[in-house]
Amino acid sequence: MTKKSRTAIFIFFIISLAFNLCAVAQTSFTSKEIKVNIFSSTPLEDIKAQALNAVSVIIPKSKQLVFQIPIKSFVFSRSLMQEHFNESYMESDKYPTATFKGNIVENIDFSKDGIYNVNVKGILNMHGISKERNIKGVITIKNGKPSIISNFNVACADHEIKIPSVVFKKIAEVISVTVIGNYK
Repeated sequence: MTKKSRTAIFIFFIISLAFNLCAVAQTSFTSKEIKVNIFSSTPLEDIKAQALNAVSVIIPKSKQLVFQIPIKSFVFSRSLMQEHFNESYMESDKYPTATFKGNIVENIDFSKDGIYNVNVKGILNMHGISKERNIKGVITIKNGKPSIISNFNVACADHEIKIPSVVFKKIAEVISVTVIGNYK
């Protein structure tokens, strides 16, 4: 094979790859900056944390919505809380991520700007335990790009997250989760 034909094949390969990437980009939306807040409220103490680098993909054609959150990315106001969260409760070395994979129930025209109330049915996997969930949220389409917001509760017992009796009155049995993000 001559140098000229190898160059032509290489250029053809690059152009084909570019067209394929454009096609994929038009059929899905991604975000690497999903913000996830968790909040626990008891009469003794409020505990909150935030993760800023969860990732997500929306595939409009199949109505799929997927999230992945690195557990160690949650930041607390006090380092001791963060340490206990990772080591004692979430066991983040053993279970490093939480995931949600689901399908949007409603039909949404992602080519039209608007605000859409949605239900997403899927599987939430956290702490090694998968649970079927129906999570409500809002998808806003602006200038052809979606953003999401959702607030839902997660019971620690549903994912076998054990709270030691010593701190049982300081940590709620049900944690509020808020997810916010913009997609490209």
